Amino acid sequence: MAEKIKVGIIGYGNLGRGAELAIQQQPDMELVAVFSRRGVVQTFDQNVPSLHIDEAKNYQDKIDVMILCGGSATDLPEQTPHFASMFNTVDSFDTHAKIPEHFESVNEVAQKSGKTSIISVGWDPGLFSINRVMSEAVLAEGNTYTFWGKGLSQGHSDAVRRVDGVKAGVQYTIPSEEAMNRVRQGENPDLSTSEKHKRECYVVLEDGADADEVANTIKTMPNYFDEYDTTVHFISEAELQENHSQMPHGGFVIHSGKTGEDTNQIIEFSLKLDSNPEFTASVLVAYARAACRLHKEGQTGVKTVYDIGPGYIHPSSPADLRKKYL
Repeated sequence: MAEKIKVGIIGYGNLGRGAELAIQQQPDMELVAVFSRRGVVQTFDQNVPSLHIDEAKNYQDKIDVMILCGGSATDLPEQTPHFASMFNTVDSFDTHAKIPEHFESVNEVAQKSGKTSIISVGWDPGLFSINRVMSEAVLAEGNTYTFWGKGLSQGHSDAVRRVDGVKAGVQYTIPSEEAMNRVRQGENPDLSTSEKHKRECYVVLEDGADADEVANTIKTMPNYFDEYDTTVHFISEAELQENHSQMPHGGFVIHSGKTGEDTNQIIEFSLKLDSNPEFTASVLVAYARAACRLHKEGQTGVKTVYDIGPGYIHPSSPADLRKKYL
């Protein structure tokens, strides 16, 4: 049996924990160590050492690929170039507007170090990105629509919790069934983001807070809720903990196109996720395999999901893939 791919994890929040669990499911991988700014952390497998992030540099000859599980706002712009100087890396950088800049920053380092880095891996950017491009390549005449949800939005949930009188709360982004049905019927509608999505809030009030005032403040909040069909539900703290402590998400990429003289053709890809971070981590782990395979072929620098064939992310050999799946 071939030697297992040796993996390291940088960062041990929700994404890092998801990555550890995903590695356990892979037949050709083993987790060597977890590195965190907190130093020692409680990993699922107690045989896996956890160390301070500064110790990672001592593992260059022990780790084949490093999975970077920090945040896109401040962690990854610094961490990915830093670790790309020492390791093959995979990250989930998801600030769409800054991906070209992130690509250049990491590519300069990875080319010099002779390492292979894959950036912006996950489901959006990532799997959704592949489906948008594939759909438009196949059906050149048409429109692509992305709907997100039903899913817990961390940014909008934080905005809800900042409202005076709110003790705790979460917000879900919900795709509009009406808008999706119009797309699926080949109408090719011109839809704003607010027409594509609704917002649903579940709020625990502070003692003595005015429910009507809190609901109005949320619904009229600029940049977050004022342009949307927003519903506010008031619930108990126990109900919030029992029913709204998970991190579900998902969404749809629908391409409505035409072929021939005027024939409607619809391509649709969807995800329904009970745990957004665990699924995102599973995508990262699959692409960690690709980073190692590409590096063995001598391909260095930065890659994105557009550069990598599906065979690189699957544990089976090309011959087995042709036999089983083609």
